[in-house]
Amino acid sequence: MPKPLRIALTPGEPAGIGPDLVVQLVQTPSTAELVAFADPHLLQERAQQLGLPLVISPFDPRAPAQPGIPGTLRVRPVPLAHAVRCGHPDSGNAPALLEALREAVAYCRGGTCAALVTGPLHKGVINAAGIPFTGHTEFLAELTDTRQVVMMLAAPGLRVALATTHLPLAAVPGAITAAHLEAVIDILHRELVARFGVAAPRILVCGLNPHAGEQGQLGREEIETIEPTLQKLRARGLALSGPLPADTVFTPRCLEGADAVLAMYHDQGLPVLKHMGFGRAVNITLGLPMIRTSVDHGTALDLAGTGKADIGSLHAALKCALDVAERSARHPDAADA
Repeated sequence: MPKPLRIALTPGEPAGIGPDLVVQLVQTPSTAELVAFADPHLLQERAQQLGLPLVISPFDPRAPAQPGIPGTLRVRPVPLAHAVRCGHPDSGNAPALLEALREAVAYCRGGTCAALVTGPLHKGVINAAGIPFTGHTEFLAELTDTRQVVMMLAAPGLRVALATTHLPLAAVPGAITAAHLEAVIDILHRELVARFGVAAPRILVCGLNPHAGEQGQLGREEIETIEPTLQKLRARGLALSGPLPADTVFTPRCLEGADAVLAMYHDQGLPVLKHMGFGRAVNITLGLPMIRTSVDHGTALDLAGTGKADIGSLHAALKCALDVAERSARHPDAADA
């Protein structure tokens, strides 16, 4: 039997549903040892609010990983500065949330944890603390000195990657350069092979403009940047279709046989994916020197502490992290290919 893996968890915004989801997650057995990088008092309080059992055990990174027992959780303490009220974020707690991420990443990069699964953060609260923060994806890239990462969401039957992430719409055209697009597609192709076991990925690439520019009548980015880049990569053997109109690329006929869609910006691709699979989708950061998955939703401040939070996306994020980590353990050289 393979040895149990150890997975790092960060609940995210303490006033939101992240702590609820972690407490709910450990009510069922797990083949992996789950370690929360969080304030143990917060988790204990939230368990009491939800009426769920929770026994917190200290995390010993020197001990071998053990499968999770229902109602128990390993915790690496990261104390919060202020007490937490459900639904009322406190920017004074923002530094602790980022410290939890730093510690979790260190244990992942050191090989103690096989993957990182993150709960939702509230960007506005972190920025209100005077800390520039645009999202997990960008923060993890900076933290790991990774020059280029790719945000991909996956739901049953569909994967959508993004050429740009959390940018104002007005900034998107300038960000889509040939060099950037080539790097994004290279990472997407490589990780579909290495981490997801897709032998020969077929990727559909959206155009930037309506109707993919309509031969230059609605914009020239397709003619001047996107199509030449795709041609260059096709010459290297990548199976790329596009640039395709985003309003038809997500139809069943077009998606048939595709392994992923590359959208040019956040709201071009993610509304479709979330419509298809919200609550079952997973956010995956490609290109990092570690495995990171996350839920597909926000902090849901109004649901914190009510017991009404849907755990489906966290379950899916954990399963995806375990699947990728187990595949990486079986094929340790694949991720470096």
